[in-house]
Amino acid sequence: MIGYGDRARTQCEVVRLFRETHPDLPPLNQGTISKIEAQYREMGHVRKVPSKRQAVIDDDTKLNLLLALEENPITPARQLARDSNLNHKTVLKILKYEKKRPYKTQAVQELLEDDPDRRLDEMSVNPTHEYK
Repeated sequence: MIGYGDRARTQCEVVRLFRETHPDLPPLNQGTISKIEAQYREMGHVRKVPSKRQAVIDDDTKLNLLLALEENPITPARQLARDSNLNHKTVLKILKYEKKRPYKTQAVQELLEDDPDRRLDEMSVNPTHEYK
């Protein structure tokens, strides 16, 4: 529609003309027209462009990745990606497919032997105290 008919039109004019010509279709905005025009100028068509292909990872790379994780299960996924020269998202997809979960170690409180005794003592001193 930019070069439709006898003259060239601005993107704003194309939006208005499209809405007038096709009132039954969802309206286009100027950004959409701009993308369509850029694709036409670059590729010569406005057909849907196929999305990026997924990376093809060979079995040896997958095996090496899983072995590295097996040797040190607390290795972060980003470190595995750096060591194997893969994208971080690719490593996460491989781990998900293999039903492995990367995790970060977290410091938590240590349970001591006398913890249950102290808890029971506290309950007997203050029976209305609620634990959540």
